[in-house]
Amino acid sequence: MALFNFKKKEKEEKTPCCCCSCESKEITKDCCSKEQEISSIKVLGAGCKSCHQQYENVKEAVNSLGLPVEVEYITDMEKVMEYGVMSMPAIVVNENVVSMGKVLKTADVEKLLK
Repeated sequence: MALFNFKKKEKEEKTPCCCCSCESKEITKDCCSKEQEISSIKVLGAGCKSCHQQYENVKEAVNSLGLPVEVEYITDMEKVMEYGVMSMPAIVVNENVVSMGKVLKTADVEKLLK
């Protein structure tokens, strides 16, 4: 008669190395810095009214914050799919999707970018 051990496997929890929850193995001078610069902002959309409104709201937020970044509006579905976005509009900051599936007001975009 065989005995089986049916214990639940303990989940491995990844503990971030720093406060920003990045997955780097060590803290660098740029890590956890609120001064981390925004190098690119993209709005992904299908060209519809909602997506265009999101683009305008993001441009307003960038101007309001005085950021030296140009907002790119991408409607090419192949490029949109590269980001793994399934619902639009979406906002991509420094190649990371930060919002998708809803139109954020200008004030909400400003909070995201600060």
